[in-house]
Amino acid sequence: MALLIAIAGPALACAQTDEIQVYDAAIAAPGTLELTWHNNFIAHGSRVAAEPGGIVPDRSFNGVTEWAYGVTSWLESGLYLPIYTRTATGAVLYDGFKLRALFVVPDAVERRFFYGVNFEFSVNTAHWDAHRYTSEIRPIVGWHLGKLDVVFNPILDGAYDGLSNLRFAPATRIMYAIRKLDLGIEEYADFGPLKRFDPRPEQSHVLFGVADWAVHGVSVEAGAGFGLTRTSDHRVFKLILMWDLTGR
Repeated sequence: MALLIAIAGPALACAQTDEIQVYDAAIAAPGTLELTWHNNFIAHGSRVAAEPGGIVPDRSFNGVTEWAYGVTSWLESGLYLPIYTRTATGAVLYDGFKLRALFVVPDAVERRFFYGVNFEFSVNTAHWDAHRYTSEIRPIVGWHLGKLDVVFNPILDGAYDGLSNLRFAPATRIMYAIRKLDLGIEEYADFGPLKRFDPRPEQSHVLFGVADWAVHGVSVEAGAGFGLTRTSDHRVFKLILMWDLTGR
């Protein structure tokens, strides 16, 4: 059912997003509740909304609190609520919510090669997305190569308007561990619909420099992104904080 929901139909190609993250198949342990707070700020982006009445990306602050529960060693369920935006004018907006189910190979963190797939179903407000309902299917493939991690998420976004309209929006992550600090790069792209990719200048490609570390039981990920094409956001900053709420 999750697969049919996700592939039945492009998410709006807007600059804003609640989550800027590459999935590496790590999940909460069974019976564990985790909270991840996603934050991103578009310091220099488009000054025109993707749709009439939509949010202007430039100088918008976007985020969401993600509640995740470990169901089994291979399944994690999640709720993104609330998704929100603070616009450049100071308005605070509620953008909707998402449900997700993440299936992974057990003990992915300990494996040299790991894989999984994440399914999301979104209910959107009109200013956030022109489509009331959207979805995402996110395959996960990656390798732990000593201190080096390589992860690829070949994401498909849909709005229930046909398989050929699914958008290909892959995300890639390369990280190197230096003691308790991980440093690396991430690339987030939107090539356009599968039936015909957008011309290169109209595609979105943003390259991030990122750092991950743990501080007093809180996992922290920070990054700065730079647009590589004319339609990309030129400067984006992200901060992700994660807590284990069960204290395990």
